[in-house]
Amino acid sequence: MSDAQGEYEAEERRTLAEAPGLRVRLLSLSAGQTVPWHAHTFITDRFFCMRGPMEVRTRRPEAVHVLQAGETLDVPPGSPHFVSGSGGGPCRFMLVQGVGEYDYVPVAP
Repeated sequence: MSDAQGEYEAEERRTLAEAPGLRVRLLSLSAGQTVPWHAHTFITDRFFCMRGPMEVRTRRPEAVHVLQAGETLDVPPGSPHFVSGSGGGPCRFMLVQGVGEYDYVPVAP
């Protein structure tokens, strides 16, 4: 399954709730799948790891965040980020996006 705005493959992508300025999604990445480098202009991505470990790499600040099941991470607007399972493995996470208008801005690796 690919994302119409990001054009990346994911094993599963399901919208659990959506309202103006807010959405909640469930994503599963198979081994080797990633959410490519991108940023959002207005919204914060709030990651909740359901099956991991998973990695969220960020710029501004530059960091590698390894999340285990049950752990969370907020990535603020304007911070480029990249998501994968640790070591290229699978992962599953819930993503709360808001508050504000959603956009997907690709960023060079």
